[in-house]
Amino acid sequence: MVEQKPGGSVTVQDGALVIDDKAGVTVWRREPLRAPVRIRFTATVTGGEGRRVSDLNMFWMATDPRAPEDFFSPKAGRDGSFATYDGLRTYYVGCGGNGNTTTRFRRYDGKGARPLLPEHDRKDPAALLEGGRAYRIEINVTAEGRTTWTRDGVEVFAFDDPEPLREGWFGFRTVWSRIEIRDFSAEGP
Repeated sequence: MVEQKPGGSVTVQDGALVIDDKAGVTVWRREPLRAPVRIRFTATVTGGEGRRVSDLNMFWMATDPRAPEDFFSPKAGRDGSFATYDGLRTYYVGCGGNGNTTTRFRRYDGKGARPLLPEHDRKDPAALLEGGRAYRIEINVTAEGRTTWTRDGVEVFAFDDPEPLREGWFGFRTVWSRIEIRDFSAEGP
């Protein structure tokens, strides 16, 4: 399922999911995930015509209290604009966000709060993006409530959730970027 503002595209080219965006997009996996789960993929962010190297972002274990019976219902009001996702209950990483100046982990509470712990707000160059580089991302969610986000074998974020999100949807998110996704898998440990 694609939620995108006008001007962008989502296609499959040579076995890769290609997200080419202008004003905001989230591309959702159609089937929900259940913990324990390991999500893996390779992502390459490229600049180009009017695009920037920024915003390799993702939601996981997402649910939407505005549409509890049908996550993809239009009544949820998600349209690709980032603010329309504030009401989700989800884990989120914004890798190379804010024009490739931050990499952040958040847990959205489903009521509009998206707290940011200081240790989950990275600005160091090692946490940001390089254009044209293929990154291997791995996300793990345990049944006990621990989630980790790893890039190229290095754990960047770990969070022990006192109120774990044990099931929900996964989505890629970006704005003004071109991202190629390859080798996606989501499976139990």
